[in-house]
Amino acid sequence: MASHDIEIAPVRGELGFVAGMSAAMQSLENVVAEIALTNIPVLLVGESGTGKEMFAQRIHRLSANGDAALVKIACASMNTANFASELGLDTNSDGSSDLARFRPGTVFFDEISELDTGCQRSLLYALPDGDLRPPRGFLGARVISTTSRNLDEEMRAGRFRSELYYRITGACLRLPPLRDRKEDIPILVESFLTRYSAEFGRPRPTLSPRTLRRFLDYSWPGNIRQLGNVVKKIVALGDENLALPEAAAAPSEMRTQPVETRSYSLKAAARAASREAERGMILEALARTRWNRKRAAQELQISYKSLLYKLKQIGLPETQTE
Repeated sequence: MASHDIEIAPVRGELGFVAGMSAAMQSLENVVAEIALTNIPVLLVGESGTGKEMFAQRIHRLSANGDAALVKIACASMNTANFASELGLDTNSDGSSDLARFRPGTVFFDEISELDTGCQRSLLYALPDGDLRPPRGFLGARVISTTSRNLDEEMRAGRFRSELYYRITGACLRLPPLRDRKEDIPILVESFLTRYSAEFGRPRPTLSPRTLRRFLDYSWPGNIRQLGNVVKKIVALGDENLALPEAAAAPSEMRTQPVETRSYSLKAAARAASREAERGMILEALARTRWNRKRAAQELQISYKSLLYKLKQIGLPETQTE
């Protein structure tokens, strides 16, 4: 058996999980809390780096079998010849399976759309269809799958079996890209700073308002994974300027805009400077209070409602989080 293709994935505890405070992620977390208590198969869809594996681990941890193993299967490394044995569908001469000792609570198919047609056929045969077929191998466990591809398009193109799609999709959850939920960036940054400072045994840095503005302006094509890697470099190098090649070049939208040649009045310049100063003060207060908006409003000596309005003005959606 090619054991390197199957991984008993470590499942982080509750303190290691941060979804976000955006409306989209709060709604997703509510759905996860409900479906985790069932045994229905789950398909997680989203761009690379959006946290699909993190949510797979979350669902497993909250399930009734959360103390059992979560077995991760890297579908991109599978082929028709070894897939049956990798899944524990082949039995030994005594009728036992090499994988019986795992007894997982969840089987996690990472990027299931990468399976070739032969592997898809084997998996379809192995998965239970209601009560018509008893589970074989370890596929009597909870099944969670992820994909970065559009499976509707894959099925129309004949690259993914529709029968398998319906078998693995008891619930389909779509994870939004980070660029669509930028209000989650500060809390994610705080989580990564805490995590990597503890991991590297280094003092926990505090990011400057300028760096936080860069983070909020950047589109993050690599999503949460890219953000985490940038914060990891900041902690490792101890210098946020050296660790920000992507974010330093991030406001490309601002750079590509043509420079206006018309002159501005002194009053207009003063207003622009005042807005920028206000934005910096707000971000500094949020950084000091770890993004606690009520405490930040108190520090700024404005009402909570006024702070929410100003956050909306500087590009952060108005969300009720406390």
